[in-house]
Amino acid sequence: MRLNYGEERAELRDAVYRGDAGSLVDILKREAWPENALQLTGDGLLLVLHAPTEGIDEAAHRCVTALWDRGWEGDADLAAGLEAALGSGPVPLLRPLPVDLEELVGVLEGDPATGGGRIDLRTGDVWSQSATEYAEETGDIDDDEQRWLWVECEGSRAGYRDRELFIAAVDDTDQVNQLGIAIGGRGAFRRFKDQLSRWPELLERWYAFSEDRQRGRARAWLGAQGYAPAPRQPRS
Repeated sequence: MRLNYGEERAELRDAVYRGDAGSLVDILKREAWPENALQLTGDGLLLVLHAPTEGIDEAAHRCVTALWDRGWEGDADLAAGLEAALGSGPVPLLRPLPVDLEELVGVLEGDPATGGGRIDLRTGDVWSQSATEYAEETGDIDDDEQRWLWVECEGSRAGYRDRELFIAAVDDTDQVNQLGIAIGGRGAFRRFKDQLSRWPELLERWYAFSEDRQRGRARAWLGAQGYAPAPRQPRS
């Protein structure tokens, strides 16, 4: 039985975050991959490329081609990393750092009033501004400046652009009109999500679209600082 869109996405995320090479390759052997998940897929492949799993190199080459063709921010960085791991391209001159890109997104694209933070260059851990301030108050933080990579919050402009691009790709004229109205003025992000909640599958597609674009931007930001996200240990 064919999985619906939300189930496909959940299945992919589960395989990636468990570092399950067999399950990931089984998913990627299908003709159609989960939509708007190339960044997540590429990170999963980087984590398990060492595993002796039949079909894994073919899936990685297919992902590289799809990333180059799509061309979102961060796609070229990931494609180059995959090519280097496959031995088909040069190794990028970036220092590996085991950063959780979803956590980096939280400090990079949060509320400018409370966003921003730092990355521990020894561990790759991402510290939000509030966590940093609390640790400073309790004295539970190393003040060695060379240990940290500071992250300035870039705000929600890119997120707003994501909404515009997503709406432009929707086929249903009524949905396009209602979503276009929702993103106008103050409270746009909340209204946009409220409207999307009326159409559960479209909401799932938005989550995937948004997360993959955010993941790519975080990867590109990290690359501009001279680092590449290294695979983290799979979650149990």
